[in-house]
Amino acid sequence: MPNCDFCGLDFLEVFECEKCHNKYCSYHLEPRMHDCTSIIGVHTTSVAPPVSYSTPQQPSQPQPVYSSSVTDSSIHDRGRTDGSFTWYHQESQIPENAFDPDSGITFSGILWQKKSEFTHFAIGAALIYVIGFISFFRRELAESGLLWTIFILAFFYTTAFLFHELGHRQVAKHYKMQTKFRLLTFGMVITSFGLIMGIFTLMGGINFPSLALPGAVVVLGLEEISDRTGKCKMAGPLVNLIYGLILFISSLFIPIYPLNMLVALAAFFNAQLGLFNLIPIGILDGANIFKWKKEVWIFLVVALGILAIVVFSIIYTPELHFAYFGS
Repeated sequence: MPNCDFCGLDFLEVFECEKCHNKYCSYHLEPRMHDCTSIIGVHTTSVAPPVSYSTPQQPSQPQPVYSSSVTDSSIHDRGRTDGSFTWYHQESQIPENAFDPDSGITFSGILWQKKSEFTHFAIGAALIYVIGFISFFRRELAESGLLWTIFILAFFYTTAFLFHELGHRQVAKHYKMQTKFRLLTFGMVITSFGLIMGIFTLMGGINFPSLALPGAVVVLGLEEISDRTGKCKMAGPLVNLIYGLILFISSLFIPIYPLNMLVALAAFFNAQLGLFNLIPIGILDGANIFKWKKEVWIFLVVALGILAIVVFSIIYTPELHFAYFGS
C-alpha cells in the first residue's frame, strides 16, 4: 500500500501535491498541512504531557498549528518549523541576529518577540510549575501536612520540560546556530485553557491532567535531515534519559521517605516526557531522529522505556515500594 510522504502511514490511496509533487494522504494533501516547500509555514509545538500523581496518564498528541512564519522582503528562501526547530534551506540568507527586534524579521506564532529570552523562559517555567502543582495537588496530602511534596513534584515536572528544551538549545549553540527559547501564541492559549480548567476542576474536587506547551526552542539554520539536525533533535530525549537515570539512582540512596519516592517519580516524569517526544510522527523529535538514524531512535526508546517500567513498577508495586523506599 502507498504511504503518505508526511505522516508515513499507509493508505489505500495517496494524492500528488501540484506544487511539490510529493504524495500525501487526504488529510495532509493541502500545502500548509505538509509544510509544502512552495509556502512559508509554521507548526512549532513542544509538549509537556499531562500528569497524574497516582496514575501516570498517556498524553494526547497536540494538533499542529499553521501560520505565516517569516515576513521580510529580503528573505527569499522558503522556511518552515518542525518540532522545536525552524528550518531555512539557505542558511546564508538568515540575518546575523534574526531574533533582534530591529532585524526586520517577524516570526508569527511567537508571542512577545521583543522580550528577552530570560523573560520567555521564566514565564514558561512558571506556567508549567503552576500546572504541575494543580495536577499533583491532593487534598489529603495538604491535610496531612505533606503539602510540601506537591511543591517538589511540580519543581521536578518543570525541570524535566526545561532541561529537555535546553538540550536542544545547547547542541544548536555548539554548532554556532542562532537559537532562543520562545513562547508560542497558540501554545500559550492551550496552556492558559488547561490552567483555567485545572483550577475549576480542582475547586470541584477533581484532578484535571492539564496539557502544558507554552513554548519551545527555535533554531535557525538546520537542514531537514543531517547529522547536526539529528543531534539537535536527539538532545532533548537524551537529556531526559540522563536526568532520569541520575534521579532514579539518587532515590535509592536517599534515606528519607517520602522524599526518595518523589525523586523516583521525577525520574518517571523524564522517561514519560522523553518517550512522548520520540513518537516518530509529525512535529515531535522522534520523526526526525527516526529519519536520521533508526538505531539511535531505537536505543532511546528502549532505554527510556526500561527506565519508565522499572520506576513505575517500584513505585506502584507494594512489595517493591517498601523494599526500596522503606514505607
